[in-house]
Amino acid sequence: MKYKTQGTCSQEIDIELKDGVIDSVSFIGGCNGNLQGISALVKGMKPQDAIDRLKGIRCGMKSTSCPDQLAHALESML
Repeated sequence: MKYKTQGTCSQEIDIELKDGVIDSVSFIGGCNGNLQGISALVKGMKPQDAIDRLKGIRCGMKSTSCPDQLAHALESML
């Protein structure tokens, strides 16, 4: 599934679920190293576990962040 982000440097998140767990996550745009790290950390997690950990994280003065947008994307998939 492709998810268009809002309020972040990344423009899009591509997420694949397999057998009820996160199989892959890739971000388009944003801070490449950090987003590769987030993607690696959530791989193999249940979507709800990732949502619980990531939702509400803010980037600086922004009301959202790339991890928060990933949580919103996962919510839209459930």
